[in-house]
Amino acid sequence: MGTQENGQTADTGRRMLLGAAVLGAGGAVLGLSGSAKAAEARHGGGGMKNLPKPTIIGHRGASGYRPEHTLGSYQLALDMGADIVEAGDLVPTRDGHLVCRHEPEIGGTTDVADHPEFADRRKTKSLDGVATTGWFTEDFTLAELKTLRATERIPANRPHNTLYNGRWEIPTFEEVLRWQDEQTRKRGKQVWIYPELKHPTYFRKQGLALEERVAKVLHKYGRDRRNSPVIIQSFEPTSIQRLNKLVDNPLAVLLSGPPTSRPWDFVETGDPRTVADLIKPAGLREIASYAQGIGPSLDLIIPKDANGNLTTPTTLVADAHKVGLVLHPWTMRNENPFLPANFRKGTDADAYGDVFGAYKVYFATGIDGVFTDNPDTGVLAREDFVNG
Repeated sequence: MGTQENGQTADTGRRMLLGAAVLGAGGAVLGLSGSAKAAEARHGGGGMKNLPKPTIIGHRGASGYRPEHTLGSYQLALDMGADIVEAGDLVPTRDGHLVCRHEPEIGGTTDVADHPEFADRRKTKSLDGVATTGWFTEDFTLAELKTLRATERIPANRPHNTLYNGRWEIPTFEEVLRWQDEQTRKRGKQVWIYPELKHPTYFRKQGLALEERVAKVLHKYGRDRRNSPVIIQSFEPTSIQRLNKLVDNPLAVLLSGPPTSRPWDFVETGDPRTVADLIKPAGLREIASYAQGIGPSLDLIIPKDANGNLTTPTTLVADAHKVGLVLHPWTMRNENPFLPANFRKGTDADAYGDVFGAYKVYFATGIDGVFTDNPDTGVLAREDFVNG
């Protein structure tokens, strides 16, 4: 896809790159086994269409086993067989560098609270309309952030991950791109990444526009092309539209539930549309004019009832495929609290439920891939589904 001014030819070509293997009625999964398709990908050529389907995307790396958005988490995701690594959620520093954190607020993912020299940096800010208290990346230089170390974000669910608290620093986007090159050479196959732009409207208001910075870094590393192994995503549609004019990478619009919610850029600009509007055929057609994929929450694929049990799938998969969009929903996690109620086992917050059963139901809808905190589980679930 090129910009809207470039017309349909470039748009079609980039959409084929991202999802030719899975388009069509119902989004049927390819007949090749997972291992056969992986072997095909190792021989190169074809870009995304040669990745196994459903594609397993390591959510913030292998965040079920290591503190998220660290090189250790990213590395483990590859070792576990992830086809793509979400490296990372991009936020800026005060001096304009891009770093990988789930949110600009870093009190919950680093040891910043243990650094008395930064105690006066703790603030309360309005982050997309929500009062948020903590420490924010935009108040630190890169050199200052590099003195911090990553910690587990949800220790109540993942106490085993706290073993690795303090082991890794906060990576920059440039470090991730160099790591991507290094891993591609070592493994003899192309490593793919799936960075997300976090809160772009919030940062643009502070003079720290994300889109231009991301485009500049991608251009520097020659990773801004139609066949570049970097898919870019954002919850703000206007951010993806802006990126569409700056880079030729595959692009994806993230969609959160509930359907009545509105992207924050829509709130800021007075656009009255909700997620429910965006997932209607007309909304999907518009997204397809500037992006190649969507990343809906799993609840937009199969809603839950009042008790948390899965109900009947929506038509979103078929509707998106009709306009050529690939679907990479989020997020599969092994622990009970994150699974549909009818796939939980016991009541322990960190105990695993019947995640293989849940994968089977979601894969049957025809989704093209899924974000998961546990890439090894996702790879096995795909093997079961494709070969079953």
